[in-house]
This record gives sequence, structure tokens and C-alpha cells, in this order.
Amino acid sequence: MSEFVYVTYIRTTPEALWEALTKPEFTRLYWFGVSMESTWEKGTPWKMIYPDGRITDSGKVLEVDKPRRLVLKWRNEFMPELTAEGFSRCTFEIESANGVVKLTILHEIDVPESKLVKAVSGGWPKILSSLKSLLETGKAIEQKPAR
Repeated sequence: MSEFVYVTYIRTTPEALWEALTKPEFTRLYWFGVSMESTWEKGTPWKMIYPDGRITDSGKVLEVDKPRRLVLKWRNEFMPELTAEGFSRCTFEIESANGVVKLTILHEIDVPESKLVKAVSGGWPKILSSLKSLLETGKAIEQKPAR
């Protein structure tokens, strides 16, 4: 088992954070042009799409407790060595915490020394810092997406 955990505190509401995590028009802003698309209902598919239409990651929605918890079955689709590891699980936990919102991301896979977990451990901090900046200041961090 390999896992990556990231916790951040954001000056926002659980509802605004949920919208930012699940609406393509928001994800494009802080995820460096990539949009996350789904109906966000349990059992439905989801995918992340580059601006040029390529799918970066995809999977299935495993749990939804709006605006508190979202669990996704997750597979990388654009890097063969990561795709080969199969599906991972990504859990988003959203909690009110003294006037701010605590966001915890747990990304895990049943693969020892996972290349996927190594990759997301570099990606999540950048993405979530950009999300925090967007929600708190109205401006995301500018960076070119990974290819």
C-alpha cells in the first residue's frame, strides 16, 4: 500500500470548496487548464480533460456526501507507467474548522512504492495551493500543466 495525505486550511465555505472541486469552470482555473467532469453521483464516471481534449485521468465516483466527502476510483490515463499500476482511490474530506475549511486529500493505491503516489505527491501540493489562492484571493497560481 502506498498513500499520500495532504491537509490545507482555506478561508472559504464547505459549499464554495465543493463547487470548486466539482465544477469544470472552476477546476480549469486552478488545475492549470484541466477540467474535471462528472455528474458527481455515486457510481457515475468522472474524467479529467486537457484543454486539447486528451483525458488525463478517469474513474468512477465511489462516494458522495455533498459538501463533506467525495471518494473517487482514479486511474492515470496519459503516462503508461502510471496507468499500468491500475486504479487508486482518492478521498476528499471537507470540514468546517473555526471559520475556515479544512481540506484533507488521501490518495492511496494497493501498490508498494507506487509511481502514481510519487507523482501525485508532487502534483497535489501545487494544485491545492492554486485552489487555495483562487478561493481566497480570486486568482489561481499560474503554471503550465504537466504533459
